Parts: sequence; C-alpha cells; structure tokens
Amino acid sequence: MAISEETEQLQGLAFAMQRAKERNESVLFSHVKKIEYKNPLSFYQAGREQYAGERFFWQDPAKEITITGLGNIKKLQATASANRYKQVEKCWLKLQNAAVQSGVRDVDATGPLLFGGFSFDYEQSSSLLWNQFGDNLFYIPAYMLSIVKGEAYLTTNILCSPEDQEQLFIHMINEREEFLVERLENREVPTNALVEQREIRPTEWKQTVAKAVDEMKHSDLDKIVLARELRVVFQDRIVSEKVLETLMVEQPTSYIFSFEAGGDCFIGATPEQLIKKKGNEVFSVCLAGSIARGKSQEEDTRLGDELLHDSKNRMEHQYVVSMITNALQTLCEKIIVPDEPELMKIRHIQHLYTPVKGMCGGDATIFDFVEKLHPTPAMGGLPKEKAVVRIREIEGLERGLYAGPLGWVDSYGNGEFAVGIRSALLQGNEASLFAGCGVLEDSLPESEYQETGIKFNPMLSALGGHLHD
Repeated sequence: MAISEETEQLQGLAFAMQRAKERNESVLFSHVKKIEYKNPLSFYQAGREQYAGERFFWQDPAKEITITGLGNIKKLQATASANRYKQVEKCWLKLQNAAVQSGVRDVDATGPLLFGGFSFDYEQSSSLLWNQFGDNLFYIPAYMLSIVKGEAYLTTNILCSPEDQEQLFIHMINEREEFLVERLENREVPTNALVEQREIRPTEWKQTVAKAVDEMKHSDLDKIVLARELRVVFQDRIVSEKVLETLMVEQPTSYIFSFEAGGDCFIGATPEQLIKKKGNEVFSVCLAGSIARGKSQEEDTRLGDELLHDSKNRMEHQYVVSMITNALQTLCEKIIVPDEPELMKIRHIQHLYTPVKGMCGGDATIFDFVEKLHPTPAMGGLPKEKAVVRIREIEGLERGLYAGPLGWVDSYGNGEFAVGIRSALLQGNEASLFAGCGVLEDSLPESEYQETGIKFNPMLSALGGHLHD
C-alpha cells in the first residue's frame, strides 16, 4: 500500500534525525513535493521580510529552470585561494553523502541544492564594496520553489543536529509552509525616484585603456578586459523583486539572477553562460565582440553585419573560442564547435556568439569546469594569468562577484553557472553598476568608453536610470 506524502516526509525526517544522533553530526534532510503554484516572483516576494538577506533567484534564457530560494540553513565559504572551488565542492559532497531525501526524486534543480558564486579574482577579495559576500559565498535554502519544464516543485531543507527534537521540526515545516502560501500574491511596488547618476572616474578609466593599449605594443599581452563602475542613487530603498520583474520583461533571452547577502543584493541579466552540466553532457558559450542595436530593422541588420565582419571583434571572439575549446578538451571525451559565430541580439546590444557542446567522463564535476573556464578571455584577457594580474594592478575597480561565476548545483551533479555581467550591486537606496570591454592593441579609449556605456543600459533600464546613447 502506498504511503501518503506527509507520512513519507515524517519518516524521512525521523531517519535523518536518527542518522544525526548516530553520526554525532548535522545531517541534511530534504523533502520535495509537486505543487500547483507557478509564480516564482511571488514566492521570492513572500520572503522579503522573514528571509531578507537570504534569498536568491535564477532563471535560464530558455525558461527551462527557474529557482527561487528563501532562507539559509547552511552557508559554505572557502578561503580566498586557488583551491576555493575544491573546498566548496568538498564541503558540498560531505553534506550530500550523509543527506536524507524524501518525496519526488530525479528532477533537476530540486532537493538539496547549493546556490552561490565566486569573485572574479580571489587575490583581490578584501573589498569594502563586497564585504557581505566575501571572495565566495554559497548556501542551501530552507525553502525552494523550482519550476522545471513548466512543473512546480517545493523543496524543504532542514539541517538536523544530534540534539534536535522531531516535533519542533514538524511544527516549523507546517507553520512556514502555511506562511508562504498565505503571502503568495503579487504586491505592487511604487516607482522609485532617481536622485543621482554618476560615472566613477571616467577620465582616469580612459587613460588606463590608453596605457594598456600602449603596453600591448611592447609586451606579450594580447588582450585585457577593463571594467568600470556607474553609481546610481534613488530616493528610497531599491526593491530587488521590482528590478527582477523588469529584467524578466526586458531581457527575456538572458539569465536573470538575484543573490542576497546581509543587506546587499547582486542582481543582473547576463547573456553569458559559463557552463551547464546535465548528466555527462556539458554546454558552454563563447560570447565576445559587441555592437549596439539599431533604431530600425535596416540599421540593426547593418550593424550586425558590421560586427560579423569586424576584424577587431572577430579576433576578440576567436580568443574566447580557442580558450574555451582547449579548456573543455581537458575534461571532455568529445566536443562540438561550430566553424563560424552567429549573432546574439538582446534588447540593447548584439554579440558574436558561438555555442560549444561536450561529453565528459563520469568523474568530471561542474566545479572542475568552473575552475578550468574562469576567467575566459571575455572577462580577463590573454595570456590569462598576466591579464588578471594587470587588471588587479591598473583597473581600480572592486570587481567582487562582477564577472565571476554564479550558479547552482544539485545533488544529482547537474547544474549551471553563468558569468555575472550586466549586473549591479544593490545597497539600500544605491546601486553600483559594472561594465567592461576587451582592449586590444588597436583599441581606441573613446570607443571602448562608449561600448561600456551601452553595456550599462540593461541594468539602468531595469532600475529606472538614464540610458546611454
């Protein structure tokens, strides 16, 4: 006779608590149930007060997977070092090995799931701007709504300690699930008035670009990516769900993400996939080379054609294709790379785009791929190590999670990381926006400055700032 969903959850919880007592250590319990509810933003909004600073949101461009997490039952943070990927993975695997699961099984992005990100450069991790996140931050949510191929699942995660009492957990689960269901309605957020919009040291940034161009003529540095900051100030506190709602409408072909820590929120709409892993299949995207969208269909087509045939942008794109191909070859048994790039057109900008697919062995994990691929030449430069060192020395920007890998991994080994660009760091009523560009030997500082201006537009539009022409 089949047991009820509630009975299965209670039996799983009892087993997890017994395991915690036997092992004398905390054990992760995870229960998944299918539900009818389908609005991830309402779920995110429902946790605004009780789970402030402990929420995340993720949606892929194909809308195959949308994940909203509330609460933080376990935080994983590695030391700021080259070993940070392995450290996070080791802690995650240890939790998984003892974990107990009940309810629905074998659905991607449900059950125990780790969400978070790494900074762009672990050697530049002491940052006032990013002190809530540190060099890296991952956590397991208490509650998670996963919408996978149109079906909705609610995951409840609990960390059971040896001394915990079962009845307390049962009461907590029932109480909080009722609370979430009661609050699952969209609330109108009023429009926020812009007070100030200022570019941070634009003249100095152009001088830095000129200096880098000159250096490339006399060194083995082939490319360096330099980024800058735009600060916007509003009358009232910026509400991240309002920004997410706008991004979902305006940037439907990008990854939409939000990641809270303390009082801060890293949010964005990035077009750039770093790595996706599903079983033994892996997918990555080469994205480099960009130009504005046209004001008419004719102008848009002309600009796209110009981008496809521009030697500077094609060279920049090929650097990325070569690097990603070489990195994947070290972990994959087979890879497929198209011969020519195509155009990716998003609301304010168009890019050269080459998708890459591979088949990996059973031992390769998503963290192995993140470590191999980050940073791509689209975010750092070439040669990779030298470019990162020079960025650290001359850029003058606290990158933090900007241009770093951000994403999720589930207990089945599946997951996806995107690159945290077209993004902003929300801090109360202020936001820092970030945008960068690839500088080559023939780059012109004013042109690169204009390009970064265009790249600010997705976040400026979502926030209600003044767009760059």
